[in-house]
Amino acid sequence: MAYIDNKYLALDGFDTSDSVVCTFLMKTHEDYTKAAIEVAAESSVGTWVKVHSLTEDIFERLAARVIEISSEKNIIKIAYPSGLFEKASLPQMLSLVAGNIFGMKSVDSLRLLDIAFPESISSPYPGPAFGIEGFKKELGITASNDRPIIGTIVKPKMGLPPDKHAEVAYEAWYGGVDFVKDDEPQTDQDFCRFEDRLVKVLEKADLVKEETGRKVVYAANITAPLPKMERRAELVKEQGGNCMMIDVITTGFASLQYMRDLDLGLLIHAHRAMHAAITRVPDHGITMLVLAKWLRLAGVDSLHAGTVVGKMEGKYPEVKGIYDALRDPSWKQKRVLPVASGGLHPGSVPPIVDMFGYDVLINAGGGIHGHPKGTIAGARAMRAAVEAVIQKRDIWEYAETEDHKDLLIALEKFGVPKVSKED
Repeated sequence: MAYIDNKYLALDGFDTSDSVVCTFLMKTHEDYTKAAIEVAAESSVGTWVKVHSLTEDIFERLAARVIEISSEKNIIKIAYPSGLFEKASLPQMLSLVAGNIFGMKSVDSLRLLDIAFPESISSPYPGPAFGIEGFKKELGITASNDRPIIGTIVKPKMGLPPDKHAEVAYEAWYGGVDFVKDDEPQTDQDFCRFEDRLVKVLEKADLVKEETGRKVVYAANITAPLPKMERRAELVKEQGGNCMMIDVITTGFASLQYMRDLDLGLLIHAHRAMHAAITRVPDHGITMLVLAKWLRLAGVDSLHAGTVVGKMEGKYPEVKGIYDALRDPSWKQKRVLPVASGGLHPGSVPPIVDMFGYDVLINAGGGIHGHPKGTIAGARAMRAAVEAVIQKRDIWEYAETEDHKDLLIALEKFGVPKVSKED
């Protein structure tokens, strides 16, 4: 069966109960059905010419089928039989459903919009060790005192020596932040070596607990070639840390799965650095929704997922879809904590909670450290903004009547963004 064989078409019904179903946006200068068949063939058992070694038995068991075509909307759906996939191997899955097909001449552009897994495929994946519930438990947040988690990034993102890096983390925690992370390019540079930074920051975490009674989380960025990542994660564990941060796109799915399988008892905070190189072009690549589903299977506990109101692109329906996929309770795997980050500040808290509820980590960098009175005041302003939301108070009225001067100063500097859920 070569590309043009219509046996790859199954528009009148195909049992997809044990198939991975991919929804693609496809544009082509060729006949639309012919191009759809070529995508299905190339990503399963076919090639450009008939080969005698492809038997009828192999085809029936393993050939991908085009189950839906809408040339008006440029949409195709392809079902991939589960037998095509190695168990619990995301690299192999990507090589199959996102391999050569994106570079075929017959396809002008191709975008993987969504993916659905049967239980036979999804079940072997471990998913998060902790997830939303475990993340909140680590911070002492329960059903009786439920709220969003407040986070920050040490700023400037690079350049601070270890002691200053730790001092910025301390000020944020002391002011009321729950979670402090390294920025995505901050790893083990000469000006701030990983081990020195880790030790000093964790000392500050212990000090905050002693002074305030609150437990906090530090996401140490272990991103590196895999052997170094493993050594750094073990060091985090040895030093009494509770979280490792991984730039999951730049390090790759294989590295992520390896780190999750080590089962070190550390939260995995996933940063999506470089994702937009794959996700942003509207008619080519892979959506963040698909990446989020793969990362949930792989076992991240928290994942940067969009903000709508911040500096990063992404409108409400798209971002809400990602949050829903990460928190879908029907999955066997635990729910992933979505992270809102990028251009956020205390005024961002009400619209984010309105859009996404309490199961979110609101991560503000410049919006905390850029407070006119400094990091501690910026952290206090974020904590006050969360309290206003919990009490269902107007944030301006709360800042003025409850004498939260740090919050009022932040609101006057940054404002409160407006959100449209229609876009």
